[in-house]
Amino acid sequence: MSLPATSTKSRPPLPDDASHVLVVDDDHRIRELLVAYLHEHGFRVSAAADAASARSTMRGLTFDVLILDVMLPDGSGLDLARELRRDSKVPILMLTAMADKEDRVAGLEAGVDDYIPKPFEPRELLLRLNNILRRYDPKAGTRDEIRMGPIVFQISRGELKRGDLAIKLTERERDLLRQFAVRPGVAIARHELVGANIEGDATASERAVDVQINRLRRKIEPDPANPVYLQTSRGRGYVLYTD
Repeated sequence: MSLPATSTKSRPPLPDDASHVLVVDDDHRIRELLVAYLHEHGFRVSAAADAASARSTMRGLTFDVLILDVMLPDGSGLDLARELRRDSKVPILMLTAMADKEDRVAGLEAGVDDYIPKPFEPRELLLRLNNILRRYDPKAGTRDEIRMGPIVFQISRGELKRGDLAIKLTERERDLLRQFAVRPGVAIARHELVGANIEGDATASERAVDVQINRLRRKIEPDPANPVYLQTSRGRGYVLYTD
């Protein structure tokens, strides 16, 4: 993870409706840098170094989303997530150094909404955070366009543009983007992306999806070999993160 060095001396004022994030991580450097980085991107941010502090903070404040480290000095972040899920629907983004599929599944079973492995790029964390919040926003479903950096996809017209420059899409690429655009931040299995109009061997069809995803990445990603927006979700399919 390479969070930018940020001064906390003169932070700009935030609007009253800015989303409030609680960062729970025992690493002082990560905690402080996340607080500064997220504040710069329009979030109100509080921080806690352990599960006990998080519980105490949440008794006095309401949060829109939690960023929760899986390894805490006074217990597991997974245990805290399970505890919170008994009486709270607050969205949770889990920070984890664990890469095994079983560990990721355990996090999802505990009720977390998404996870990001350490080390991570702050830009990716911001995308995942915004997508989680968008899922919980009742107004999100009324959007007719999504943004991926300088790229804009207009959903109803099926138009992809970089500024005023139109980017040509095949019908299949347009169909895939629409499927992702209406479910940003949600992993979609390859068999769902195959489409009812594609017949034949299921395995071959899913391989065709992989090829189409790679072509689509060349049109929307700054670096298609290291995608930021259209990512592979291991064991789950593909997921589109938007700005």
